[in-house]
Amino acid sequence: MSEKHDLHSHSLASDGTLTPTELINRAKENQVSVLALTDHDTTLGIMEAQQAAKKAGINLLPGIEISTTWKNKTLHIIGLNIDPDYSELKLGLEQLQKKRTLRAEKIAEKLAKKNIPGALEAINKAAGKSMITRTHFADFLVSNQYVNSQQQAFDHYLGQGKSAFVSIQWAELETAISWIVNSGGIAILAHPLRYKLTASWIRRLLGAFKDMGGEAIEVVTGRSTEQDIFISAKYARDFDLLGSVGSDFHSPANVWVELGRLGSLPADIVPVWTKINCDHF
Repeated sequence: MSEKHDLHSHSLASDGTLTPTELINRAKENQVSVLALTDHDTTLGIMEAQQAAKKAGINLLPGIEISTTWKNKTLHIIGLNIDPDYSELKLGLEQLQKKRTLRAEKIAEKLAKKNIPGALEAINKAAGKSMITRTHFADFLVSNQYVNSQQQAFDHYLGQGKSAFVSIQWAELETAISWIVNSGGIAILAHPLRYKLTASWIRRLLGAFKDMGGEAIEVVTGRSTEQDIFISAKYARDFDLLGSVGSDFHSPANVWVELGRLGSLPADIVPVWTKINCDHF
């Protein structure tokens, strides 16, 4: 039986709802044989996930999803097969976590001005040691019946241009790629079609991304249609990039995105995992 890869997933360490151990067990239930844990701007869950993966017989790739800024646009870069202990990466992530903390405080202040008090206190209690993301605020708004869904939370409060939106300058794209590459990892542009860039802007981005040391693009995601895969695969071919597949799984509550439930990578696209030394597993 061929291996089933899922190279983009999240745990409770960032904005997922499962612990790393629960995530591994769910991956096993779904016959995933190679999983990457790629929490937002933190590697906190990797050690637990590695221990659980050994017991479950799953090959776990240590990963990260780094928030970056390029040309005033926010982009997410997957670091695959990284060394979580690499000093520059650790220092860089610490700075991003400080920015996230400051953003959380500002979002809470804006919500308070909209007569929605107590957000930060409740979220800090719920998140514990986990990094606070906008998803935590969305969950707070839903649980306190200010909105009916996470999407409404973003549409009414947290999305760009909305009343509680807080702009932030993330890591520079080239800097984040260097953290990944110098730690021994592979840099992958996550969900390229989600940024809603024009074709000319995507091509400009991919040219810069490759020049900076990026090597792969996510061709198949948990939300990809056949047309999405066709478009992303063409970008991979045009820029001679490796192809990656990843569900971007966060929670069992989202029935539309599941670990291992992915379309097929087109046969002529070279999979990113062919560049990874399997002795690492």
